[in-house]
Amino acid sequence: MNGVDPGRLDDQQLMKELETIHRTRHDTLLHGSNDALRTHNHRMAQLEGEYLRRHPRRPVTAARTREGARERCCAETPPA
Repeated sequence: MNGVDPGRLDDQQLMKELETIHRTRHDTLLHGSNDALRTHNHRMAQLEGEYLRRHPRRPVTAARTREGARERCCAETPPA
């Protein structure tokens, strides 16, 4: 395992780890080895899982749901 167990991180440390892993995602996908990408995927899942465990009722923006995206799409497209 790479890194500290996410359950042992305090909230500030967890957020810093999440910010870092999301910032490095694109480069890892494009330029990392298969092993690096596999490790990155595993760590990201651990960190995101811990965040969701701590915040099961986090606020969800309506526009970030499928229904909200459909409404946004249809509202932006003028009728034919």
